[in-house]
Amino acid sequence: MLITLAGTLALIGLVAGAYYFAMRPVTLRIAVGPNNSDDVKVIQTMAQVFARQHERVRLRPVLTDSVNASAAAIKDGAADLAVVRGDLDIPKNAQAVATLRKNVVMLLVPSQPAAQNDDVKITSIPQLAGRRIGVIGRTQANVKLLDVILRQYGIGPEQVTVVQFAPQDIADAIRNHKADAYLAAGPIGSRLISETIAAALRDAGSPTFLPIDAADAIAQNYPVYDTAEIPAGVFGGAPARPQNEIKTISFAHHIVARDSLSEVTVANLTRQIFAIRQEVAADFPLAAKIETPDTDKDAVLPAHPGAAAYVDGEEKSFMDRYSDYIWWALMGLSALGSLGAWLASYLKRDERTSNTSQRGRLLDMLALARRSESIEELDRMQAEADDIMRATLDCFERGGIEEGSLTAFQIALEQFHNAVADRKAWLATRPPNAPKDNAAATVQLVASSS
Repeated sequence: MLITLAGTLALIGLVAGAYYFAMRPVTLRIAVGPNNSDDVKVIQTMAQVFARQHERVRLRPVLTDSVNASAAAIKDGAADLAVVRGDLDIPKNAQAVATLRKNVVMLLVPSQPAAQNDDVKITSIPQLAGRRIGVIGRTQANVKLLDVILRQYGIGPEQVTVVQFAPQDIADAIRNHKADAYLAAGPIGSRLISETIAAALRDAGSPTFLPIDAADAIAQNYPVYDTAEIPAGVFGGAPARPQNEIKTISFAHHIVARDSLSEVTVANLTRQIFAIRQEVAADFPLAAKIETPDTDKDAVLPAHPGAAAYVDGEEKSFMDRYSDYIWWALMGLSALGSLGAWLASYLKRDERTSNTSQRGRLLDMLALARRSESIEELDRMQAEADDIMRATLDCFERGGIEEGSLTAFQIALEQFHNAVADRKAWLATRPPNAPKDNAAATVQLVASSS
């Protein structure tokens, strides 16, 4: 009974421990940057919502200087998650959890040329050869993007002059004609795209949007890019801007996780992200467009198994994940109980042997009591029987003998007491000169006959 109770308590403790281990909150470090960017604000808002709702997965933002630094953080193990740019080098140990945003490339030409004596209006990308092109953003990522586009049109980097501008400097650059065309990359409706267009309208009239007609070829040669369209009139105005649909390319910013991160943890994180999209979108409208990762096996950026399980509806329940462990625990407890029972039986073998010997002694005294010739001898055997009874009861309480053996002992003890009582009664009524026993009377009868 004690072994069974101990095994039951151990099983309950094991299940409770497994449940606590599976359900306890997990805090993940997520690298994101640069500081004050929309990505940082969205991730910080997510972290606040997760903490406020007491979700199973929490986020702790780790601010970096750039998306390259964020990628390096997950590569070096300084972070569990990171926000990375899809067209840059992504660490091999990173797998997609969600697509945070899709960025389109916008090539814009102000209506007034930077060179006053230049009457050629730029309407296509090949005309950018020999021009100054402004790239919005201080990192080299967009410069690399511009180089990819220009090379597709046969324009080498030495044929253009690239000038980089910080987002807050774009209005001044357009107003002072510091470049002939400008490249901006971001989600349609993002602050960067909107402010660039606003600056072009305010200081240079109606701008021209250059289509990237070779978008299909670029996407074929560089799988990290996709073809995209800027819808006609998406930027508003009269006349509508742009007046026609503009073909371009796009790339994504992804939330990625280390491939060694728990599948269950990533599945929970993915579910949480898509559960709070609308709440985060109240402050950051673009968050409503967070997308699930590509779960195809040939995806450029493979999805983490946990995220893929959520997307494909193949998440495992608690019992699915731990049923094997529980089964093996039950088997182990059963084996442990059997081993414990055997060990207890083995340790009590001496007590059983001793009790068997004492029961044999009691049966021997039963035979002796029936032939005893003195009450003193019967009293001694009675005292010895009392000691045997005490030792037997102690052995039973310790579990050394079973209830059946105790019952057999009680029957033998009762027979012994009856034999002693009968013999004492007979001895008390026997005549003083009567033979001591039947055998003695027989010997006397034979002697007198002779």
